[in-house]
Amino acid sequence: MSHLDALESEAVHIFREVAGEFERPVILFSGGKDSIVMLHLALKAFAPAPVPFSLLHVDTGHNFPEVIDYRDRTVARHGLRLHVASVQDYIDRGVLRERPDGTRNPLQTLPLTEKIQAERFDAVFGGGRRDEEKARAKERVFSLRDEFSQWDPRRQRPELWQLYNGRHAPGEHVRVFPLSNWTELDVWQYIAREGIELPEIYFAHERDVFKRSGMWLTAGDWGGPKEGEDVERRQVRYRTVGDMSCTGAVESDATTLADVITEIAASRLTERGATRADDKLSEAAMEDRKREGYF
Repeated sequence: MSHLDALESEAVHIFREVAGEFERPVILFSGGKDSIVMLHLALKAFAPAPVPFSLLHVDTGHNFPEVIDYRDRTVARHGLRLHVASVQDYIDRGVLRERPDGTRNPLQTLPLTEKIQAERFDAVFGGGRRDEEKARAKERVFSLRDEFSQWDPRRQRPELWQLYNGRHAPGEHVRVFPLSNWTELDVWQYIAREGIELPEIYFAHERDVFKRSGMWLTAGDWGGPKEGEDVERRQVRYRTVGDMSCTGAVESDATTLADVITEIAASRLTERGATRADDKLSEAAMEDRKREGYF
């Protein structure tokens, strides 16, 4: 068994374990590569039967059009049900305010947690991996959240011998991370092996971008560029996909899966460390958001 076979087997086991333990699981699906791989694994876990879970996307309103198009095509292709929690709706109602920097990623927490509570989801699959960021490295595969969707690392349970404890009190739920033990390189190698389709922005293409805080950002209605930030035509690709306002592109010539795998194997920066401005708001930005109920 190759290491990819072992990772796939572990993830399939996790999906089936959740199906057996919980009543209303849901898969967080953004159209990014990790959620795409997660859905592919879920399809494998229950084939030839349909996936017994619906999908949930927290839509910031500042998403890449190519990714939203991919999301909708995928939902239609597999006959899945998609729940959408819209940040824009909360802004329009005056519940949330736009941030001065234009980024909406930190605003996702309330729409996400209220959607979980409204739909009574008791298990929420996420594509987080331990290699991405230090706060995510602390996560268990089954991560308990309290009745306010908040994360307390002191309440996490041991998971010896792949035994997962899904017990939770009324109002609590569990975030589940089937890709916990994968690396970015594992994800790309698995995508290549399985022939999984991705949005084109993951491969090198020419795009109008401008530089801010050392990252190439896409111009858009979210508030960029500002005065003195010149738009340039560059050949870039994206290693991770989130809100346009905080997801940076990297200059790249990688137009094929083989090229991307070679590029990732040589990189010494994690994808979030290299391209996510929202993780640089403070030393503990991700952990603070997780404690509040974020992904």
